[in-house]
Amino acid sequence: MINKQDWIDEDYDPQTRYSDLAKFEPEFWKKKPLESLSKEEWELLCDGCGKCCLNKLEIRGKIKFTNTVCRFLDCNSCLCKIYEHRFEKVPDCRDITIEAVREKPRWLPKTCAYWLLDNGYDLPSWHPLISGKASSVHQSQNSLKGRTVISETEVRDYEDYIVDWPDL
Repeated sequence: MINKQDWIDEDYDPQTRYSDLAKFEPEFWKKKPLESLSKEEWELLCDGCGKCCLNKLEIRGKIKFTNTVCRFLDCNSCLCKIYEHRFEKVPDCRDITIEAVREKPRWLPKTCAYWLLDNGYDLPSWHPLISGKASSVHQSQNSLKGRTVISETEVRDYEDYIVDWPDL
């Protein structure tokens, strides 16, 4: 049973993550390898798209994304409702570490900042570290916000929900 205090504060404003960027080196993601980022810098790379919370299947060595989401994903903000407690409450929740970023087959979406940077690409213009706005990931339609997704609690056969969205 999840207690109400375990859920994300309903008044949480994702923009607060980007309100004190002056304390970080400008464009730190271009100057440091992923392995040397601080915990705060690592967290800032997450664009808040929610796509890593999609359930996935491995079929014949390839990852297939479904449009089913973890029951704790808030589909409006695309944030985890229990972020600080996610590993306790969801035993198979994946931590995004450098090892996870490099895992084969790739299970992170093509638009994931960690994957992009580790593979020699820059952050897209809609990334909040570039735009300065947490909402830019939603406005650019690079998040799950507004997409048809189904809570995993309503799914019997995940294979019925495989999607081939171009940004995955």
